[in-house]
Amino acid sequence: MSDFLTRIEEQLEAQRTRGLYRQTRIVPENWKDFTSNDYLGLARSEELRKSVKEFLAKASGMRNGSGGSRLLSGNTQLAEEVESFIATIAGTDQSLLFSSGYMANLGILSCLPQRGDTVLYDEQSHASLKDGIRLSLANRYSFRHNDMDDLNRKLNKASGTAFIVVESVYSMDGDLCPLADLVAVAQKHNAVIILDEAHATGIFGKEGGGLASSLGLEKEIPIRILTFGKAMGIHGACVCCPASVRNYLVNFSRPFIYTTAMPDHSLSAIRCSFEFVRKHRQLPDILTDKINLFRKNYNHDTGSTTAIQPVIIGGNEKTRSAASALQSLGYDVRPVLSPTVKPGTERLRICLHVFNSDDDIVSLASELNKLKK
Repeated sequence: MSDFLTRIEEQLEAQRTRGLYRQTRIVPENWKDFTSNDYLGLARSEELRKSVKEFLAKASGMRNGSGGSRLLSGNTQLAEEVESFIATIAGTDQSLLFSSGYMANLGILSCLPQRGDTVLYDEQSHASLKDGIRLSLANRYSFRHNDMDDLNRKLNKASGTAFIVVESVYSMDGDLCPLADLVAVAQKHNAVIILDEAHATGIFGKEGGGLASSLGLEKEIPIRILTFGKAMGIHGACVCCPASVRNYLVNFSRPFIYTTAMPDHSLSAIRCSFEFVRKHRQLPDILTDKINLFRKNYNHDTGSTTAIQPVIIGGNEKTRSAASALQSLGYDVRPVLSPTVKPGTERLRICLHVFNSDDDIVSLASELNKLKK
């Protein structure tokens, strides 16, 4: 035991020496939020909180917990109703709930690609996608970010069924996947697209169904993951897919089979959150106005038109120092350091929200302009 603890302490000290030591902390209440993924403000919405409470009060037989996995005692009528509701919003046949986006990505990528198949994933894919791919027995290769030519070349060499793994909105650069071009490449090679809509859920699409829905590509992209912990302001995720894929996941996806099902409160929150977005369709437009205001006042092109605005500083120490300077002024801005991003691209990840005041956005842009001189 002592040798084990010594080894752990040595590794933690090495992390501190590299300046990469992580720890939890409580954000000061007076800080202005420019870091959370609560783009539409639903996580702090009193109206949404009230609607969830009213939904629960009207329902009968609600339980504090599910009591087991969906395949044991944890399945409920509400769970299946929520899945049907989300499938309708996403424009897909069916959907399957998971406890988080991370678990959904592990759940589909660890079982759908088989030995002898090939997974091609964008080099900037989220860690959860890469972790899920590692659990697969398929061959796996990355392709250059949003580079359809590179993807096409690698698909020419793919064996078995080819899976293409991408995101709608990339979490570090905030740029969009060229979905129409991607679909054309996938159809040429009879490849299966797996699309993570984490940062697009709630913002894109008529009812928040994601980027594929907004472009009318629901039928061309068979497997999409809608995530609820960002713009939807709650927790959980759903895999939107054909009925056969849902049935396969129920039978072979270990994160689904062996995870306790969501409680009724979480299911109610999911339903009410999408109803909230459906009722307040002006929210994405307000967010767009906030994004445009920031881009107008920040003197550098971030390359993003979404709520995620990367401000490249370069160097871990310099980036950490820049974040600290902004925090001292009351802005909740966090540094993203290497190896999370490539060396030289260390950045401040600015996230914009409908609740950020215009004055705060303009002031933050002004401070960032000073840092970039």
